[in-house]
Formats: sequence, structure tokens, C-alpha cells
Amino acid sequence: MINKILLADSGTGNPKEMLQSLLELPAVAGATVTVLHVVPTQVSMAGMASKTEEGGKILAEAIASLSLDPSKVSTILRQGDPKDTVCEVAEEIGADLIVMGSRGLKRLEAILENSVSQYVFQLTDRPMLLVRDDIYVKKIKRVMVALDKSAKAQLSLDLALFLLRSSQSVELFLTRINPDLDPRLLPLSAAEMENNPVIASILPQVKRAGIKYRCLVTGGKPGEQLCKLAADNNIDLLILGSPDRRPSIAKGLPDLDRLLGSSLSDYVRVNADCPVLLARQDADN
Repeated sequence: MINKILLADSGTGNPKEMLQSLLELPAVAGATVTVLHVVPTQVSMAGMASKTEEGGKILAEAIASLSLDPSKVSTILRQGDPKDTVCEVAEEIGADLIVMGSRGLKRLEAILENSVSQYVFQLTDRPMLLVRDDIYVKKIKRVMVALDKSAKAQLSLDLALFLLRSSQSVELFLTRINPDLDPRLLPLSAAEMENNPVIASILPQVKRAGIKYRCLVTGGKPGEQLCKLAADNNIDLLILGSPDRRPSIAKGLPDLDRLLGSSLSDYVRVNADCPVLLARQDADN
């Protein structure tokens, strides 16, 4: 499911550390990695030369820090608009996953400051692993997957089960936030959480996979509760489904409704205190 990873390295933040943690999972240990650095177009030739030289150093440092098998890693240094270039290269190499840093800008800030991660999030249909610049990246020991009755949630679960196969030391947190749950019924017992219809419907898959799991069921606003539960349980990676790309006629335009924060995935990627993996059906599947 994840054979080709694109690491978009701007030289800031900690996406390289997150990629290293991800590659420690047996399921993705054999994946090939392409490290991309984009040099924004500069006005002067001297400025362009300087930025290109700086980009080459960033790529060299990334390769050195990742310490990967040379046959499994390659680099691309390209000039252009970073947000468009990341999407283009992901398509060119057939990336199964894009890993990149994020400043965690909220709502209108993302538009005004031309956030690269926010625009890639909007315009690509490939899974993305976003790592906020201000969070501490840890080894992946606790993974949370957000569940509901949607196809996107099933895709998230499938991705989680893939990532954690053969990982005996990782615990999977199966999380269901039900906005309609009567507060008087909370907190639920472990048995009650396992019997939640959404949880109960997917438990056979988890048990067949032999993965350690824990169930979390509560009520409230899904975005806020997911972020709170992730923090309370020291989650190292949060996986949730994300909407597919907009119709072809609008591929070149950001979805302003989602840029303004109306989607669950947009809220969580900004507010969760852990890396967020946005599960999507990529173009090759």
C-alpha cells in the first residue's frame, strides 16, 4: 500500500524525523523515498543561484540524516511554485504518501500566508502525513484511527492495519466520536465501547490482524474531541479520512470553504498535537 514516499523538505520543521519513525515500522521499511526541495522562482539570477545552492545542501543533509540504503532513496531539486511542484512530483513518481511539514496556520492565515502544506492538502488526492513544526516527533508506539460509518473511515482503518502489521509493540486506538451521544451515558465502560455499532463492525478485522487495540468512544464535537483524546492518550500518529480532490474543473483552485476550516480533517491537522496522516484513495488505486 505504501511503496513510494515523497518527502517534501523545505529545510525547516521536522518531517525528516517523522519519516524516520515511519520507516521503523516493518510494513514500510522497504519503501523507496524521494526527497524533494523546491526553489521558489527568484527575481535575480544571483538570487536564484544562491537559493539553488542552498537547496542542494538541504537535500544532502536530508540524505545524510535519513541514513537509508542508497538504492532506496533519490533526490529532486526543482524550481517553481512549491505548492504546485509538490503535487506535480507526487504525480510523476506515483507517490503513495506525501510527507511534509506544516506551520499549522489556521483558517484565513493559510490563504494570506500562502501555506504550501494547506494548498497541497487541498489539491492532491494522495495520502498525506503532515507534521506541525512545533510538535515533538516520537517513535510510533500509539496510533489513533478516527472511525465513523463512512467509506473514508474504512480507508483509514485499512491504512492503520497495513502500517501496524508485524508491529507487536504498537497499540491501535479505535476512536469513535458520536455527536449525538447522551452526556448522561458517559463515561462508557470498556465493554460498552466495544459494543458501539461502529466499533463492533470493525473489531473482527482488527482481531484477525493480531494488533493490540484499545477502544475509545465519547460524545461532543468530533474535531475537538479527537484532538483532546490524542493529547490525553499520548498518541504518536493520528489517522483519519480526508475528502477526495475537488472536481476536475476546480483542481487548480483552493476550496475556500475548507480553507476556512469547515472540514474535520482541516481542523485536526491544525490543532492536533501529533502528526496527522490524512488517508485518501490515491490516483493509482
